[in-house]
Order: sequence, then structure tokens, then C-alpha cells
Amino acid sequence: MKTYDYILFDLDGTLTESAGGVELSIAHTMEVLSLPCPDLSDYTLYIGPPLEDTFRGMCAVPEPLIQDAMRIYRDYYDVVGMPNTRVYDGVFPMLSALRESGCQLAVCTSKNEPVAEKVVAQQGLLPYVDAVCGSTVDGSRKAKADLIPYAMQTLGCTDKARAVMIGDTYFDAKGAYLCGVDFFGVTYGYGTREAMEAYGAKAFAATPETLGRLILN
Repeated sequence: MKTYDYILFDLDGTLTESAGGVELSIAHTMEVLSLPCPDLSDYTLYIGPPLEDTFRGMCAVPEPLIQDAMRIYRDYYDVVGMPNTRVYDGVFPMLSALRESGCQLAVCTSKNEPVAEKVVAQQGLLPYVDAVCGSTVDGSRKAKADLIPYAMQTLGCTDKARAVMIGDTYFDAKGAYLCGVDFFGVTYGYGTREAMEAYGAKAFAATPETLGRLILN
């Protein structure tokens, strides 16, 4: 007997292994802007938060150059970053089982929505989800606390108790906490279990297969 009817999935670090492409794209952006590139060895610092926040904070890009940084990043990511992304082993069977059980699935990511749609389509995930919900170019919708209600509304979910957010970082867990939605963490991504536990994660899965069983109770 399944507990949840609406499943919201983070993308990077949850459905796809993408850090290499993101790292290359950030490094390229900083080089084009002739700005010093920060240490990108710790993926937990920039996989999960909105890209604009990463450039403004971790990368210390001056405010007048933020939009240029976003454009340079996205152009490069389309050509180089996306091909350096792959779907984690076990994700397709897991998504298939959830759909067969009657669940409605959405990708809920801080990636810009058109970019997220490209990634989902290129990686072959589009037939397995009912919606791709991402951030807006103008930044009016970018944090997970904004994206979760948007994804729920897109799926037609009106009962928070029937929805669960799945992610790999504290950004996902915090967003779910702020929205009053249950959260399950995956430990094969880029975040830490401790950070997700701090925001009330209900359970953890070490593999997509385990995650599927956990969601279906």
C-alpha cells in the first residue's frame, strides 16, 4: 500500500549524476569573466542551491555581472555540461515502478526550467515524469520553498500529506520543511545525511531501488 501519491524529485544528485558538467560550466564562466574561480572540489557547496545564488555568493561575481554569468554558464552547459551528465543506475526501473503504482511524478529543481526540460529530455527521463518544474529566469521562483508548492500545484496536489520531496542536499530538505511536506533523502548524491537530518528527513535511501521501495512503503 503506497503512502504518497505525488512524488517530487530533485534532479542533480538525485536522478542524475551531474556535478562534473556543473563544475566545468562554472569554471568556464569565471574564466570568460576574467574572475578568480573558487575551489570547486566540494560539490556540496554548489550542487543544490539556485545558480544565481552560487555566482553571487560562493563565486563572488559582482552584481552587474550576474546576468552575464548566468548566460555564459547556460550556453556552455548546453554544449559541454549536459553531455557530462548521466542518470544514476536504477533510476529508470524505480520511476517505472512508481508510475505503475499510480503515483504522479514531478522533477522539482532549482535549475532554470527550460534548461531542466532539456536535461530531462536528453537523459530520457521525460516519459517517466508528469511535470518538470524549475526556476524562473527572473529569479522570482528559485528556492525549493518556492518550487515545491509550484510542483504540487502543477500536479494537482491539494493535500500536503500525500506529497513527498526527494533530494540529496539540505537545500531540498529545508525546502520541504518550510513547506510542511515530508522529505526522503538519498545518500548517493552530493549532500550529507547529517545536513538533511537537521531539517527533519523522514528516511534515507542508499540506492534508487531502495528509494522506490521506501516510497511505496
